[in-house]
Amino acid sequence: MIIVVTGGAGFIGSNLLQSLVPRFPEHHFVNVDKLGYAANLQSLAEIENAPNYTFEQGDIADRTAVESLFERHAPDAVIHLAAESHVDRSIVDPGSFIQSNVVGTFNLLDVCRNAWVTGNHVFHHVSTDEVFGSLGADGAFHEETRYDPSSPYSASKAGSDHLVRAYHRTFGLPIKITNCSNNYGPRQFPEKLIPLMILNAVERKPLPIYGRGANVRDWLYVGDHCDAIWEVFTRGRLGETYVIGGRAELDNLTVVRSICRIVAEETGAPTDELEALVRFVADRPGHDLRYAIDPSHIEAELGWRPRETFEAGLRKTVRWYLDNGTWVDGVRTGAYREWIARNYDRRT
Repeated sequence: MIIVVTGGAGFIGSNLLQSLVPRFPEHHFVNVDKLGYAANLQSLAEIENAPNYTFEQGDIADRTAVESLFERHAPDAVIHLAAESHVDRSIVDPGSFIQSNVVGTFNLLDVCRNAWVTGNHVFHHVSTDEVFGSLGADGAFHEETRYDPSSPYSASKAGSDHLVRAYHRTFGLPIKITNCSNNYGPRQFPEKLIPLMILNAVERKPLPIYGRGANVRDWLYVGDHCDAIWEVFTRGRLGETYVIGGRAELDNLTVVRSICRIVAEETGAPTDELEALVRFVADRPGHDLRYAIDPSHIEAELGWRPRETFEAGLRKTVRWYLDNGTWVDGVRTGAYREWIARNYDRRT
């Protein structure tokens, strides 16, 4: 089987490919990534010469490039991870999110519809729980939760979800959809909360937290997410949606304090010295208060469950960033530093 993985040089995609390529030599994985700011080929160094792996630089928002890709590789399946994914950036530049997340998804769907006339195929669309909006103090998202996106990012992902379902219902395209909670783990671009806090704590820089740190997220270790994606891709039902969560609800302040404690334990720094770096900054517009996922459906049907506790996964993540300074230095470009300064310093 030839499997196209879009966005495979990003955080989740690189972890997924690092897991799958050595385990399944009978499949050929074609990684398609435009190599935007958050993509990093260093994350794929361990598999770049594998005989069942090919990298193709290309932008899915370019219809001609997608058609050319399918002509060269004739894939049997697509695991669609490519997306602009940072909420803060979507507030500054929503247009790029529409291009990548909506137009790009449409191009993939339409090319698949034209190419997959016969045979067994799968289009697995990887999405987010942010399409469901904000929860109150109780309850959890599930497969039937009404869509209520709050940011340009979540709206663009909601639009892509609806397109995928429409192509299944209208054209019979064989699709599967997963909506996951907040991922964390190795190889995550350090604009996101957990890697940003880890690196700032190590370097004794301020730890900026929106509002009072009360926003709650359900944290999912990226390795567990990758296992879930493969389970759905190989054994999930066509046309079905599965929500994936880590059963680890925590508010942001608790997460940051946990990071301070683990960084202190791993480096010998005083915990109170790191916690003193916390700075509460002005909240971002439309910041959803709480996300939580009830993954009972995927647990019951496919037997998937998260293996990592938040404590164990966070310690692995801290250790990875401490041990991979070359990777960190490679992604923290001038453009990254400019973004961090513009997004956080102006809110202080």
